[in-house]
Amino acid sequence: MLKRSDYHYSLPERLIAQSPPSTRDGGRLLVVGSQEAGVQNLDTNLQALPDLLQPEDLLVVNDTKVVKARLRGTKDTGGLAELLLERQLDEYQGLFQVKVSKPLRLGRKLRIGELPKTSCEAEMVERAGVFYQLRFSAPLAEVLETHGAVPLPPYVQRAPVHDDERSYQTLFARAAGAVAAPTAGLHFSEALLAQIGARGVSRVAVTLHVGAGTFTPMRAESVQDHQMHSERLEVSKATVDAIKACRARGGRVVAVGTTVVRALEAVQQRFGELQPYSGETDIFITPGFEFGVVDALLTNFHLPESTLLMLVSAFAGYERIMSAYRQAVDLNYRFFSYGDAMFVQRDATANEDLT
Repeated sequence: MLKRSDYHYSLPERLIAQSPPSTRDGGRLLVVGSQEAGVQNLDTNLQALPDLLQPEDLLVVNDTKVVKARLRGTKDTGGLAELLLERQLDEYQGLFQVKVSKPLRLGRKLRIGELPKTSCEAEMVERAGVFYQLRFSAPLAEVLETHGAVPLPPYVQRAPVHDDERSYQTLFARAAGAVAAPTAGLHFSEALLAQIGARGVSRVAVTLHVGAGTFTPMRAESVQDHQMHSERLEVSKATVDAIKACRARGGRVVAVGTTVVRALEAVQQRFGELQPYSGETDIFITPGFEFGVVDALLTNFHLPESTLLMLVSAFAGYERIMSAYRQAVDLNYRFFSYGDAMFVQRDATANEDLT
């Protein structure tokens, strides 16, 4: 039985990155070698990434755009409320995590904003599990842009600053809807992309809107008892065609981040083959999963006992990844959203259950 505690590792608090590097591509890179081939891990930096790619390869990024998803409000009783968007439902409604002293009752109203000309009301219209469905008196997109703040992850122990609006957004960001950045994409600068392009490596995008549920800790000790949050995704025909062409020329599909892995493998699992798709996924990738699309992965270092650490372990092998994490700690790598990265190829033997 897979257990949550199998994915625990010790992480000094000082290694949790609180701010981005001075340049997007200024981070370190741990290239995880193949244990079967006796290849050691390589401690290098993001500047080495182009040399890890071949002209036949295809880089797949996530083009979701982070919205200003964190709001503060005041209840009609005077109490304070902190809101974090999970997803927008229509022009005026959204699902939110709401932090209040007492749970909101049906019909309870919150005032968003202090100035009369720009403030609006949000009314609680339905409870949806851990989320509240709120209806706003103004278009939600406008409310977020006017009153919202960058939704930095809970382990970033500081208030957002203006620079976060740039640094917590990838250069690929196009489709608004995420409440957390696909953080592996944060490492790419225009210069690094130019170097990768000069290698002859093609690039395409998928869209997976990262929800606030990505930060929800796993509470069940048994992995099979955990229910993943659902997220919206879109895989276009152009991306499917590019992946098929990559396969035909013998190249690798290189995913930039776990969100790309989830998007592509969710479609593959749903239909038995990769095809255009727009919809939802709550795919939970753990050891034993049969990968059908992604060959290599660039990813940040993830929280202990998290579903994303389980995904990477399923992709590359449990012992291989947990050993790499221990090495990253020993080498003082920076962890989580604003931290450093690792590059790893899929292990063909990784789809064996952890015993």
